[in-house]
Amino acid sequence: MALLRCDFFSDVLELSTSMTVILPQATSAQIGLSGAVRSGEFPTLYLLHGLSDDDTTWLRRTSIERYVAPLGLAVVMPQVNRSFYADEVHGNRYWTFLSDELPAVARSFFRFSDRREDTFVAGLSMGGYGALKWALRQPSRFAAAASLSGALDVAGRERSGTWRPDLVDRVFGTTPVTGTGDDLMWLLDQTDPADLPALYVGCGTEDDLIEDNRSFVAAAAERGVDVTVDIGPGEHEWGYWDRAIQDVLAWLPVGR
Repeated sequence: MALLRCDFFSDVLELSTSMTVILPQATSAQIGLSGAVRSGEFPTLYLLHGLSDDDTTWLRRTSIERYVAPLGLAVVMPQVNRSFYADEVHGNRYWTFLSDELPAVARSFFRFSDRREDTFVAGLSMGGYGALKWALRQPSRFAAAASLSGALDVAGRERSGTWRPDLVDRVFGTTPVTGTGDDLMWLLDQTDPADLPALYVGCGTEDDLIEDNRSFVAAAAERGVDVTVDIGPGEHEWGYWDRAIQDVLAWLPVGR
C-alpha cells in the first residue's frame, strides 16, 4: 500500500485542507503483508471521521491500511472539522465540499473509478451520520454505505434538546432539522428503496448512541428499506471500531 497525506486548496471552503489517502499496491516481498491491485481504476472507499477527529484518525487508531491491502481498495479520508458534513449556517460549506468537490479533486489526483459499483462510503459517529446522509441524498453514487455508532437521529436529538445548543446553532441555525436534507428519517422517504445502495448499521449496545441506531433501523424497516444490522456488545470507543471496520470491509461488495 501507498500512504499519502494530501494537502490541497478547496475552492468551496476557500481554504487549504487535507485528506489522507491509502492507495493499492501489488507486492510480493513484504513480510507479513500482501497487497493487491485490480486492473483499471481503483475502487474507492470514502471513510469519514467523527466529531472530535480529523483525516488522520482512522489511520492512527485502527489498522485500516493493513485491512484494505488484500482488497485492492483505495481509501479517501477527508477532513471536515465539527461540521456534521453539512453546509454550516455559521461556517463553511462542508456538505458541498464532501459531495461535489472532494470526489472530483481526488479523481483528478489519483486513478479512482467513478463507477457506482466501485464506490463506497463509511464512517463512525458523526461520520456514520455523514456516510448515510451522503448515500441517501446521492444514492446513484454508491454501491454500499455503512455507519458505525452513527449519530443517526440528529432531528430527534435537536427536538429533545440533548445536543449542545452552540453546536446546533453553528451548524444548523434556528431552522429545525426535521424534514430537511439533514434529517436521515426524512431522507428515507425521498427515494425508492430499490434505488438505494446496500446499507449497513453497526453499533454497540453500551454506546450512548444505540437508540439513534435502533430508531433508524426501525424507520428503515417501516419503509421497506433493507439494512444489514450488526448490534452487539460494545461502547463508543476505538477498540469496537477497529473490530467493526473489518466486518464492514468483509461486507462491502468490492469487485463483485
